[in-house]
Amino acid sequence: MIFRQITQTLLKRLNQSPAVALLGSRQVGKTTLARSLELDKPTHYLDLERPSDLAKLADPELYLSGFGKQLVIIDEVQRSPDLFPVLRSLIDERRQAGEKTGHFLLLGSASPDLLQQSSETLAGRISYLELPPLCLPELSDTSEAQNLHWERGGYPESYLATDLETSMQWREDFITSYVERYLPQQGTTAAPVLLRRFCTMLAHQQGATINLSKIAGSLGIDGKTARRYLDLLEGLYLVRALSPWSSNVGKRLVKSAKIYWRDSGILHSLLGLPSMEQILGHPICGASWEGYCIEQILNQAPKGFVSSHYRTHAGAEIDLVLEQPDGKILAVEIKRTLSPKLTPGMVESMETIGANQGVIIIPGGETFPISKTVKAMNLRSFLKMLNSISPEKF
Repeated sequence: MIFRQITQTLLKRLNQSPAVALLGSRQVGKTTLARSLELDKPTHYLDLERPSDLAKLADPELYLSGFGKQLVIIDEVQRSPDLFPVLRSLIDERRQAGEKTGHFLLLGSASPDLLQQSSETLAGRISYLELPPLCLPELSDTSEAQNLHWERGGYPESYLATDLETSMQWREDFITSYVERYLPQQGTTAAPVLLRRFCTMLAHQQGATINLSKIAGSLGIDGKTARRYLDLLEGLYLVRALSPWSSNVGKRLVKSAKIYWRDSGILHSLLGLPSMEQILGHPICGASWEGYCIEQILNQAPKGFVSSHYRTHAGAEIDLVLEQPDGKILAVEIKRTLSPKLTPGMVESMETIGANQGVIIIPGGETFPISKTVKAMNLRSFLKMLNSISPEKF
């Protein structure tokens, strides 16, 4: 469902904008999607991780000028940041010739470089779209599929692996490729073993408001370096920082972001948890389920929603606050139980943030009311509701 929606959106954007950037981490299927597009014009594909294709762009203006009637797909475009000014010039030239849209499709997995360069040189000429890993609504509607998705994560090679050992090995190789190759490409000079330890320490604090100074001290680096590593992981679509809810409410609020590994399979691999039995028996189980649900929800949330978390120093909290463009607020708590209870802390928190409705996400079972304003829903039901939400349905 998500893949199909993104494909339709991508085609629409290509008919509206001269350039579209399809972003997301490596191995989520950006190249597969781009090369499967059915267009009314020919396409030309370049992979900048292939030396032969990179060499073709030694004089990018000369080379790309030969494809004026085609959609040029440039994969791993962040490998050549000097390309963006040339793209701007070619787009403007084609606009003057009457070709307004569908010139370039840029695929990127390192958003800091891509967004910085493109925003400076392609302002008003480019549209952005993110492709996440496989999402729950794309899978069969069974508890087994949901458990496998939570266990292995959404990267296609991991989720679709023929057995658990193959899935785990793919994830280990994925992590190794990042700490040994892709993070150093972004300017990190640390040894791979240190970067792996940093990633593992973040995994142990899934869903927490982390103390980067403490992590830095454990690794023998300074706080600024630890912050740079975290920012890189976030920009590479591996880690999500969920901002704190803030308002002048007269309470002492926690003002730090909560950090989550976006893919539960990668989280479990970092923690050495290859099977569901081991996940369920590990102290990280609740935080892993929380992060999994939050990632599925935010991948499905309608455009314009603002997400955050709420927590006071006294301990009252809401896992996920969803603010709709019209100002209505939905409070989401996530529990790994089939018999959730409404706590005084949730009631107090909903009153403080002005939440109109509350939902407690549970692993399975039917939807049922807990109070006049709070109900329990399984994750799939909540995602379906969220996908069809409108101001009148809140």
